[in-house]
Amino acid sequence: MRHLVSVATALVACAVPGAVHAQTRCMETTRFDPPLRVLRCTDGLLLETEQAANLRPVDRDGDGHLEGAEIGGRAVLVTLPPRSRPRRGGFQILTPHAIASVRGTVYAVDVTAAKTAVFVARGRVAVARRNVPAVSVTLGPGEGVDVDADQAPLEVRRWPQERVRGLLERFGR
Repeated sequence: MRHLVSVATALVACAVPGAVHAQTRCMETTRFDPPLRVLRCTDGLLLETEQAANLRPVDRDGDGHLEGAEIGGRAVLVTLPPRSRPRRGGFQILTPHAIASVRGTVYAVDVTAAKTAVFVARGRVAVARRNVPAVSVTLGPGEGVDVDADQAPLEVRRWPQERVRGLLERFGR
């Protein structure tokens, strides 16, 4: 059974240890089975991170709507409904290795010291190396890509069911 404990505030400063706090129209909750931090925004954006993940929400224009988030390690599951508030350039997850940009989708980003893995459950996601953002690949449902320090072209692959299950189970899916 999943249990939620919510922060009773409609407008909350994102409580990310050691990060710069951005004032957002989001509410952070904690889920215990599996242990996750959940950031639910009024525009429909949902970010679910493993407890040990270091996630820093990005609100560049200060309007309370997130344009993206940076994650330095662990995994984040992103749900962005198609009808949510349009974002210039799409919503982006930034990692040390990659940039994953989307509009209306569900996808997971898993970050380790060596690489970033991006998997799409629904919708489409553009992925580029962080140091070469102009060259990207587009992932569709069931596809993933591993981005590391190597400069070889990114390879889109259909992920085996075991790998998909292993990643999504970390989010109770």
